Amino acid sequence: MPVFQYTGLRGDGKTAAGIIDAENPKGARLKLRRDGVYPTSLVEQMRAEIEKGSARPSSLRTRHLSQQELAVLTRQLGTLLVAGLPLVEALGILIEQVDRPQTKSLLAGLREEIREGKALSEALKGYSRDFHPVYLHMVRAGEASGALDRILFRLADFLDQHLSMKQKITNATLYPALMIVVGVAVLVVLLAFVVPKITAVFNDLQQTLPWPTLLLIYISEIFRNYGLVFLAGAMVLGLVLRHTLRTDRGRLRADRFLLRVPVIGLVLSKAAIARFSKTLETLLASGVPVLEALEVSKQVMSNRVLEEAVEMTRKEIREGGTIAGPLRQSGVFPALVTHLIGVGEKSGNLEEMLGRIGHMYEGDVERVITRLTALLEPGMILVMGAIVFFIVVAILLPIFEMSQMVG
Repeated sequence: MPVFQYTGLRGDGKTAAGIIDAENPKGARLKLRRDGVYPTSLVEQMRAEIEKGSARPSSLRTRHLSQQELAVLTRQLGTLLVAGLPLVEALGILIEQVDRPQTKSLLAGLREEIREGKALSEALKGYSRDFHPVYLHMVRAGEASGALDRILFRLADFLDQHLSMKQKITNATLYPALMIVVGVAVLVVLLAFVVPKITAVFNDLQQTLPWPTLLLIYISEIFRNYGLVFLAGAMVLGLVLRHTLRTDRGRLRADRFLLRVPVIGLVLSKAAIARFSKTLETLLASGVPVLEALEVSKQVMSNRVLEEAVEMTRKEIREGGTIAGPLRQSGVFPALVTHLIGVGEKSGNLEEMLGRIGHMYEGDVERVITRLTALLEPGMILVMGAIVFFIVVAILLPIFEMSQMVG
């Protein structure tokens, strides 16, 4: 069925725009009028235009779906399939209910490809920025097992859990980050504008100044004279680091360094292992072969050191080895993790053990971050208070000495 992009007016005079499917332009206009929209422009989206976004490299396309929207659509699609609707019809219902034109276009493109005989997993490959390899492999496993609806529900749960963890970390770090930005902005204003005007008065009086005032004047002059140099240096350093991190060697060194940083390394390691465990559990429970599941799961870790350990595990499994052994030999996975995985392999409950590891480490990460932010917030307040107190004292000391001389 053709897809049309339209613009028009509603009964209340407001403009409307979006995508609608119909047999022909006349049918599209009738459909829009039933919805209370009077079209002023109606252009058929040709097949090439629908695929234009998916034909470009994924790095050049904008993202259509947020993770939250993807989770909602996945659950709704699973519900429609459970109700017995064909996949094409279910996608049509989703197209009608979504509001964002980008989402409508994506779903319409998927539906057209499925109408042409492609499987859903094959159609999803053209939208790699919107659908992670975890999503593609699970959908493929669901199609192969004939349980696509149940796999979609499991996928929606996985996306919800991942999004919930991400939001908890973001919320926990948002306030400290905001305090740092505000604190730095206040210091810049004080050192660049306020302090020089006040200290200029002391210089004109040509009196001996106390050491806190001299130190403040010295810091302020360095900031004013060399502030742009420091800023340019920081920008150059940032560009060099960015270029270095784009290389495999640079990324590996950076990830190895981060894992060795006290507290931060522990949090990053536990968060990566939690993502790995939950992803591997979900894939294996969905029927994805272990080698494919490990390949996809390592991509969610975001740490090259841990990814190399998983890749070594894949090589060992090809030769008839286990998962726990190579992970233990790598030295980067905690003994508890490798022990539980080994127990799961021996007992045949690997998915259950992976789920427990993911749940346990997610809880650990949340507790550590909560504890750190609880300590960091008053610590930052104390530091900022000490800096402001020093500035105030450095300014008031000469004034106090002057008042004593006059008295």
